[in-house]
Amino acid sequence: MEETKNSSALAKTVLVSSAITIVVVFLVLFIVRKPLTAFLLKDAHLAEQSTVVPEPLSQSNELVDMIEKVNPAVVSVVVTKDVPVYEQYYENFGPWGMFTIPKVRENGTEEREVGGGSGFVVSNDGMLVTNNHVVADESARYSIVFTDGTVHTVDVLARDADLDIAILKINEPIEKALSYLDFGDSSKLRLGETVVAIGNALAEFQNSVSVGVVSGLSRSIVASDEWGRSEQLDQVIQTDAGINPGNSGGPLLNREGKVIGVNVATSRGADNIGFALPASMVKQAVDSVREHGEIVRPFLGVRYTVVTPRLAKTNNLTVEYGALILRGQNENELAIMPGSPADKAGLLENDIILEVDGQSLEKSELTSLLRSKSVGQTITLKVLSKGEEKSVAVILEKASK
Repeated sequence: MEETKNSSALAKTVLVSSAITIVVVFLVLFIVRKPLTAFLLKDAHLAEQSTVVPEPLSQSNELVDMIEKVNPAVVSVVVTKDVPVYEQYYENFGPWGMFTIPKVRENGTEEREVGGGSGFVVSNDGMLVTNNHVVADESARYSIVFTDGTVHTVDVLARDADLDIAILKINEPIEKALSYLDFGDSSKLRLGETVVAIGNALAEFQNSVSVGVVSGLSRSIVASDEWGRSEQLDQVIQTDAGINPGNSGGPLLNREGKVIGVNVATSRGADNIGFALPASMVKQAVDSVREHGEIVRPFLGVRYTVVTPRLAKTNNLTVEYGALILRGQNENELAIMPGSPADKAGLLENDIILEVDGQSLEKSELTSLLRSKSVGQTITLKVLSKGEEKSVAVILEKASK
């Protein structure tokens, strides 16, 4: 009987303890319910994120499809030339010809590849665009190589050293119409916009593709080549898409596959800074060759220097921007070319051009604004002459070579 009472008491004790434990557990869970719920949701969210890997931009189907579509219209430009062949021979000298010395002499010539670049087709009958510095040697011969290995020789139809553009044309029969690229509107580019550069990188890796963004607009740079020749390029597009030697003349494309620039230069000593000529200027050159057989540029006929705050202070000028019409260091370098549109319009040495058709030169170059005009077009210049501002109408003429 005593054992039965003890067992009953033990059972009651266990039951009460279990009940108390359950109550305590529920009470704790009730107290920490909010932070515990947040922790579990956060953990689940992180687990979900870890399983979703965003597709890299360069691997998106849209971009890959675009590159496949435009690639057949991008070519490698090959520069060949007849160069001397040298051979070594030995010449005897001294008493009885006891000694010999090695010498080198020329033994004819042979055709060799001496350079290269990139280009792209702009018409189905074989017209192409590249940089002028790629095909600047008039004594060299030029050919193009398509992605499928097809090779064609080309003629240089026109060169523009100022803009660094050249127009080529296949001079052999073409079996079928070629794929070609269309020009986009470079004036609507925005910082951060995705761009693709394609070209013959290092003149070795044909149709290399790099993807980046527009990292700057309306840059002015001084570009130089391997021979030390330099040129001033205005209104160029800056991009972080990889542009290397050999990419010169290749297209800079938007996501739609339209040409918004022509790759022209890289920045030495910097990573991911390249430059491209805006498509608007290049398209004008192409249209000019189609219409006139040459690149026709409008001509004003002034020699000038850009007015800066420092120049204005040094020379006591009343404005800190514009184009100051000024003669060169040599007596033959006149400020106003005789018989030029500027001369006919009455512009004078020391006049300062402030605006072109209402567009201020405070942030734009005179040369760049003139390039956007046409031969025969009448433009209105705002000019500071002898301390007074006035408007001058000028009819632009064709620039002579």
